[in-house]
Amino acid sequence: MKVILLEDVKSLGKKGDTVNVSDGYARNMLFPKKLGVEANAKNMNDLKLQKANQNKVAQEQLEAAKVFAEEIAKKEVVIGIKIGEGGKSFGSVSSKEIAEAARTQCGLEIDKKKIQLASPLRALGTTEVPVKLHPKVTAQLKVTVKEA
Repeated sequence: MKVILLEDVKSLGKKGDTVNVSDGYARNMLFPKKLGVEANAKNMNDLKLQKANQNKVAQEQLEAAKVFAEEIAKKEVVIGIKIGEGGKSFGSVSSKEIAEAARTQCGLEIDKKKIQLASPLRALGTTEVPVKLHPKVTAQLKVTVKEA
């Protein structure tokens, strides 16, 4: 019996896959637990429409991320840290502080989890910080660290 999976099923397939299983497995396991539906013409058409809608939404999100990346690339964030004798910095600039400064200075709503710092910024100067907006889109935000 052909079945369209509604959820990921271990050792059988992913959500949206059409798989061939025995009649008993489908009736006794997949259908009662709402893990799958029979692959008839109506359900196949519904699946096709759902996939088309998901592709459209994914494309819109990608376009929005590209536009936001261009906006981020034009902006610069300035953050001050305390500097001691000999130019040694007290503390560092984390992704949380960068996200907060971007919101207050530039009006950009950036999630701190999307800012990809290898390590917190400790040195003075300008640094390009990568911001992952989408799996295919990464923007570069200029962050200038000055003495406070």
